[in-house]
Amino acid sequence: MTAQTTAGHGHEDADRRRWWALAVIATAQLMIVLDITIVNIALPSAQRDLGISDADRQWVITAYTLAFGGLLLLGGRLGDLFGRKRVFTIGLLGFALASALGGAATGPVMLFGARALQGAFGALLAPSALGLLSTTFSDPRERSTAFGIFGAIAAGGSAIGFIAGGLLTEYLDWRWCLFVNVPIAVVTAFAAFTVLRRDHVGKGRRTKLDLPGALLGCGGLLAIVYGTSEAVTRGWGDGLVIGPLVLGVALLVVFVLVERRTAHPLLPVHIVAERNRGGGALSVGLAMVGMFGTFLFLTYYLQAIKHFSPIVSGLSFLPMTVAIVLSSTGFAARMMTRVPSRNLIGPGLLIAAGGLAWLTQMRVDSPWAAMVLPAELLIGFGMGLVFMPAISLATLGVAPNEAGAASAAITSAQQVGGSVGTALLNTVAASATASFLAGRIAADPAVRAQGAVHGYVVATWVATGVLVLAALVAVLMIDHRPAPGEAAAAVDGAAQPEAAAVPAVDGRPTDLRAAAAAEVRANVRPASEARARTGAERPPAD
Repeated sequence: MTAQTTAGHGHEDADRRRWWALAVIATAQLMIVLDITIVNIALPSAQRDLGISDADRQWVITAYTLAFGGLLLLGGRLGDLFGRKRVFTIGLLGFALASALGGAATGPVMLFGARALQGAFGALLAPSALGLLSTTFSDPRERSTAFGIFGAIAAGGSAIGFIAGGLLTEYLDWRWCLFVNVPIAVVTAFAAFTVLRRDHVGKGRRTKLDLPGALLGCGGLLAIVYGTSEAVTRGWGDGLVIGPLVLGVALLVVFVLVERRTAHPLLPVHIVAERNRGGGALSVGLAMVGMFGTFLFLTYYLQAIKHFSPIVSGLSFLPMTVAIVLSSTGFAARMMTRVPSRNLIGPGLLIAAGGLAWLTQMRVDSPWAAMVLPAELLIGFGMGLVFMPAISLATLGVAPNEAGAASAAITSAQQVGGSVGTALLNTVAASATASFLAGRIAADPAVRAQGAVHGYVVATWVATGVLVLAALVAVLMIDHRPAPGEAAAAVDGAAQPEAAAVPAVDGRPTDLRAAAAAEVRANVRPASEARARTGAERPPAD
């Protein structure tokens, strides 16, 4: 009787520990997402205070995205090799230090350097967070809830950043948009040390880091992010845009060839070659092409055209955030174990595309409640259906020792998609505005406002088309569907705690023999290849 009671208490403690771990992981993810947008609101004030030129101000954003996007693959693999808890904690403390340096910046160079450091430590944090989430929650019921919360934060954190940035900038100082990360990161690091499960990999069990793969993969992503960032100010025909883009694509092609022949690759090719993970990453990457530009245009529309204050502008994004959270946690999380994943991702992208199409009717004098609000609700509800199942697919069925690499793959898709989308849609909007103003009295403020809105509308039509394409990709590529009885398991899982201890593959409860068989099928290589690699040791599980 006492033994049973002790076992019951142990299970309850482990269950509470998992949900505390989710709180820690979600807080870190929220901090990363917030930092991407919160600095946008503070940028005009920082530019005036530090004397940053108009030509150089983009580096406050670009320095972060370059380091973050370029180092994601390496950051994900480091978590696999040295333990995700350790890399996650180091990332948090490093992010806190970099934020403090940025907030205390005395000149442009110091601020740019601090932002690059933030991006580098963010590249450690993001894949480690998703990898920890994947290995912590394997039960279908718990996994759907955890990924629903994580997906809602990933999708809605940007809008919260606009609100926080407006409040901090208007009532305190732009520096607090960076300083605010310090206490959050330090407290979260302490909590991570306390509640996250130890997954340290001993020196004798570590595999060799794939340095050629790191140089090729990170270099390729770095070149692509740099090229698209420069396209915002230089245009797509400039040599400093075309050159890095071509170089980046070439490096990634060589990267794939090298990884196929490497014993312990930085990014195992089978991770992204699997149609569900590849389709999910591609769908999310395309979605980010449209969504990042939309956030930017809506911000300019509300502040420059409608003359909203930073705080009011930030608050106007709140309905979208609420819609994302309700859709993700209230609907998508419940349906993930009942319907095929593409039945959520495809319709979600089309609903979001409908919201963008609604925005194409905006005019200078359009009321917020009748024009922006309905579009935000459609976009929020649609993207809430997308992020949770897509992020869950990213690590579905992946061996624990490869979870970091899988997490880095979808995070890289998001980052590259956002960078390309921002540059592409900015270029489209600027070109459309210039065409509109040609032959008109451009000095008239009313005409300039009409030209700006015309540019936003044209770019939003392009974003709508990209989201429709993403929906098509999701429907054609993703074929994952829940196993028979998984919905019942999701409901009854709490009444059968012993099932949680049984290994799960592909997010589905199985017995030990089925789990082992599925693991072999997921990772087995042809016999000829196995013979060629006799003696090659697989990376140890954490």
